[in-house]
This record gives sequence, C-alpha cells and structure tokens, in this order.
Amino acid sequence: MAKIAIAVEGVTVRFGDSVALRQVSLSIEPGELLLLLGPSGCGKSTLLRSLAGFVSPDEGRVLFDGADVTRVPPHQRQIGMVFQSFALFPHLSVGENVAFGLREQRRPTSEIQERVERALSDVKMGGFAARRVDQLSGGEQQRVALARALVTRPRCLLLDEPLSNLDAGLRHSMREEIRRVCKEHGLTTLYVTHDQKEALAIADRIAVMKAGRLEQLGSPWDVYRTPRSRSVATFLGETNLLEASITAKDGQTLRVRAGSLELSAEARPGFDVGQNVLLSIRPECVQLSQTRPHGAAFQVTSVKSSYLGEICEHELSCAGLALRAYELNPQSPNAPSAGSELWAQVRPSDVVLLETEPTA
Repeated sequence: MAKIAIAVEGVTVRFGDSVALRQVSLSIEPGELLLLLGPSGCGKSTLLRSLAGFVSPDEGRVLFDGADVTRVPPHQRQIGMVFQSFALFPHLSVGENVAFGLREQRRPTSEIQERVERALSDVKMGGFAARRVDQLSGGEQQRVALARALVTRPRCLLLDEPLSNLDAGLRHSMREEIRRVCKEHGLTTLYVTHDQKEALAIADRIAVMKAGRLEQLGSPWDVYRTPRSRSVATFLGETNLLEASITAKDGQTLRVRAGSLELSAEARPGFDVGQNVLLSIRPECVQLSQTRPHGAAFQVTSVKSSYLGEICEHELSCAGLALRAYELNPQSPNAPSAGSELWAQVRPSDVVLLETEPTA
C-alpha cells in the first residue's frame, strides 16, 4: 500500500461573504495520524473536504506526495473516507457494501472476494459478509464503513466525525480500533473531531482550529500542556485563566502577580517584566492540603466541592479570584466544607503564560 504525505499550502475557502478557511497551511507526515480539532463552525470539515476534492480552494494548494491535486476530482485522488453517518447502502449486504468501490473499479471477481474478506478481517468483522446492514449495531456498522474505505487501498484516509453517532462505550473502543488499523496499514490519516479526549487518546499530532485559522499544531502533550492561546487553553480541557502582570525575572523563572496572588512561572520567549499576560493553570495542577506544605504556597477558601468518582472538583476563592482544583483519586468522602481555609501550591512549570487577547 502506497504511503503519502499531505501538504496544505495557504488554503483559503469562501462561501459567498463567509470565509471558512483563512490561509491554512499544514503538512501530514507519511503514516501519521493527525487529529483536526475545534468547535463547530471552525472550518475543520471544510479543510477535510478540500483534501477530498469536494471543495475547491479559492486560494492555495493541496499536494499529495508532492503532486498538486488542488483541481483533481475526488474519484482520482485515491482517498478513503469514513463519514459521521457511515453512508452504508441499506439494500446491500455487508460484503456488497465493502466491495462497492472495487466493483466500480471493475476488479476481477476473485480479487474482490479476497480483498473484501481481508478488509473485514482487518476490522474484526470476518464472517459478516452475508449479513444485512440493518442487522448490525452502530459499532459494527462503523467497522464496515472503515473496511469499505480500506479495501480500495487508498493513499490516505479521511475521517469526518466518525464516532459522533456512537455511545460513550463504543466511542472508546472504536477510537483505539481506528488507530490500530491506521497504524497497521501505515495510512496517512486526517481525522476530524470535536471530542477532546478522542483527540488526546489517539493522535500523533493535534491541529486546533478557530474561526477558519490554524491556532496550534503539535503533539497531544505539547498542545495540552503548553497552549499558545486562550482559545486552545479553554477548548482543550479545563483551565483557570487569570489576568496578571510579570513583576520580576530570576534566571529562567518569572514572578507574576494576579491581583494580590503571586506565583512563579517558567520563562517563555516573548514574555518579559512589565508585560500584562494571561495565566493558564489546569485544575489538576492545583495541589491542595489542610496544613501549610513545604515550599511556596498560598491560602484559598473552599466555596464548593463536588465528588465525581475519579476526581473531586473543588471551587475555591483566593483574594477575590475564582479557582478550580481537581483532586485526583480522592481518599476521603469528607470534602472540605464551604468556608474552610486550605493551602494551595502550583509548580512554575504548570503556570502557562499567554498573551492577552479579546475574549470574543
């Protein structure tokens, strides 16, 4: 099976007066699984449809393995696609659904049968070829849709919200199945989703979009731990955002002040003393204790605690600032009562500096 890298160069797409994509550029390495993440209307599905050939860019180029395919029709791009709706033919059997693309290519009957059996086996649906589609569960139908995309031996695989119609349990198992299949076949894959956990769980890299622009591209670890903007920090997981100013610098550590709260943060390029900034602090990075711990700490007041099983979510107040803290694997059923005084710590590496920007 051929491998291919995908390159998007300055792609802009307009629908009338609306701009769906604004000068988007990115590349996908051969065999890489890239998750395209963002809220509804951010342009991620438009970008995927541009790669598929269903949308023609007004500006920019799309390249597959170095070849410009911007004006190449979809059926000549050798892509596999899996849609949110599965798009299976209800009047055809499982095997006939999977074989559809091969029959369109006029492959020999013996080759079609062999490749259909292999594709169904790859998605753990061997023995289901004669089954009717309406006799399958949602997860089984998704596997059939994936087999149909794989059977034509595509150069790349495009997945558009493939798990959004499945329940939580099936989404968890199917996302791992999709990653397994993509990696076993060495497929260059672009996977569109709005589900943050899905993206973090299976991506090699994540591209976060907002309002038609690419906000950040990096590994799941980098994008989650070091967001570059307010929109990335707030969309990918939960975070505390505090308006602050940088008051001092000591080597690779900056002192920041949010109201009367003083914290230390690791220095980042482009940030210096006197600058107004936003602080992003993930709730799981706020460590609480009943007694004053060693090292730098500050006092907080408990406002409310909610036991959620694997975590206890604490709403806190600190010098007029609202904070949230997640206590992982809580060891006591007795959460702090409202008004209780606690001590909190945040490591400098967990205080992420962001540039101030409009909230809209």
